[in-house]
Amino acid sequence: MTQEEKIRYEEMAKVSKALAHPSRLFIIHKLAEQEYCVQDLTKMIGVDISTVSKHLAILHNAGIIAKEKRGNCIYYSLLTKCVLNIFSCVINVIEANKEKINRI
Repeated sequence: MTQEEKIRYEEMAKVSKALAHPSRLFIIHKLAEQEYCVQDLTKMIGVDISTVSKHLAILHNAGIIAKEKRGNCIYYSLLTKCVLNIFSCVINVIEANKEKINRI
């Protein structure tokens, strides 16, 4: 593996790890609809603000979301909606596995 390939796969793993939590998947789907501030997302998810902030930091550090401070709030938005394409692939894998399990 070349150094460039290694870096590329490390970045892919970073994004994959950032997506690997139900709350973060929920956040991504909500941000695909519109931008939200931390307080709004906290109310929707139903956990404390520090937990949501940690999830948002992980998504931001992976380059999945952007943030912008306005007044007393930080608003988050999805950088590229193509990340949602990953979910349709995951759903296809789940469906394929259901069919395999049903055959057993």
